[in-house]
Amino acid sequence: MDRAEAVIPAQGADSAAPGEARTGAAARLRQHLSGGGADPYVLAVVFFAAYTALSVTRYRQLLTMSWDLGIFEQAVKSYAHLHAPVADLKGPGFNILGDHFSPITALLAPFYRVFPTPVTLLVAQALLFAVSVIPVTRVAGLLLGRGRGIAVGVAYALSWGVQKAVQFDFHEIAFAMPLLAFSLEAVLRRRWAAAMWWAVPLVFVKEDMGVTAAAIGVIVWWRTRSGAHAPDTGSGTAPGGVPEATASAAEDGSTGDSGAQGSHGPLPDSLRFGPWALGLAGFGVAMSALAFAVIIPAFNSTGGYDYWNKLNGNGAPMPGHIPFDTALHTLLWILLPTSGLLALRSPLILAALPTIGWRFVSHDDHYWGTDWHYSAVLMPVVMLALVDAAASARRSPRPWLRSYASGLPAAAAGAALALTMTLPLESLAHTATYKVDARTKAIEHTLDKIPDGATVEANVGPISHLVHRTTVYWVGDTEGVTPQYIALDNTSGWAGDPLTYAKQLHPAATYTLVGEDQGYVVLALAAGTK
Repeated sequence: MDRAEAVIPAQGADSAAPGEARTGAAARLRQHLSGGGADPYVLAVVFFAAYTALSVTRYRQLLTMSWDLGIFEQAVKSYAHLHAPVADLKGPGFNILGDHFSPITALLAPFYRVFPTPVTLLVAQALLFAVSVIPVTRVAGLLLGRGRGIAVGVAYALSWGVQKAVQFDFHEIAFAMPLLAFSLEAVLRRRWAAAMWWAVPLVFVKEDMGVTAAAIGVIVWWRTRSGAHAPDTGSGTAPGGVPEATASAAEDGSTGDSGAQGSHGPLPDSLRFGPWALGLAGFGVAMSALAFAVIIPAFNSTGGYDYWNKLNGNGAPMPGHIPFDTALHTLLWILLPTSGLLALRSPLILAALPTIGWRFVSHDDHYWGTDWHYSAVLMPVVMLALVDAAASARRSPRPWLRSYASGLPAAAAGAALALTMTLPLESLAHTATYKVDARTKAIEHTLDKIPDGATVEANVGPISHLVHRTTVYWVGDTEGVTPQYIALDNTSGWAGDPLTYAKQLHPAATYTLVGEDQGYVVLALAAGTK
């Protein structure tokens, strides 16, 4: 059976004798090997390659699923040129901060300035998702043993929520993945300060993520107040007879979070970190409230938040609430194949409640199910809650629970591998995935008729191949701007006759057909037309 070390902060002196230093170094090496060593990083590299391959091949084959990639690229492109984050796809001159509060995407600007292509965003997302594999695998290896740690890492990296998010172009929640994973890893390792610092930037990912940061603050407060130790691994010593707490302290190079001295002895974590944890909870809620009520309305031309109707039901896409069977179906998908429901035994699952809550309260059925990218941020939470619960179950007096928890990492990995046969990464097993067919090349040739720097009105198909070199507006939403070109994916025939449709869009303008192939159409504004 795999050995694992509980990562419990040790209490010790500020300096160590030479013999103690050698013991600490040996303990650190033994713990590193027992916890998986290079395994988390190897998995991260493997899945970075897989996620990149999936995203980039889909882009090359014109399989972009929505306008979101174009919107984010326009915002990042603006940041890269030191301009306000304008996304003309949302309306000419529309500041994206008036839609969602995601200033963290500005971190991509320097890379986009060097590599001005949507592939930059896709590769960045693949990297962020892959990096999140590291803390999940690492802490699982430390608490459950190397074999189970690898199993948990694979189960997480192949989880359906992650795969569907990678498939669905680019979204700002990519930044939340490593932040959540590192924060909750620190919780499990009782590194309270690190746990809170990793949670703070969540408020800049999206307006609702402040509440998730607040939930992490509550988790830290509860853990420090309850005095819970890191989950037991079934042994009080690390390999070689070194106490586990000592091994952890040696790895940290610190005396542990509990080491502060008061006038009558060590100051408990509840007093050292509890107030800060409550402060994080208050900060997260306050930042979300500020984003919803002040920041977003300030940048929005209507002076409000465009998505309130999806919560209050006024003019929402769906008049009713989520059906019970749909909610149950989604919850089971979130909890069953990923953790066998064992994650419900961990307080870490509290970090999933804000996301599940706003999705289920909304009146938009896109949020209710398992499609798109909305479940991605739940995956690191659920997987690390599984690790926490599985490690804690080793102390259970119930033999069936100990046995069930012991086998769950392998079961979760097996479920993820089996489900992958019907999920996006399965496409990487086919040689056709890596080829650009004649149809795609013909469409690209048609879009090349639009010169760099032009203004273009387009629908989903052409957008992601035009934003990096033109100014693109959403079809039917140019707000009085007469674009120089109209590019349409009319494969289904939805627009009817393209020239007639162009006249409907811009009655005072005249467009001519300059390119048409494989259902894609490019129209140019006739000379002399304003």
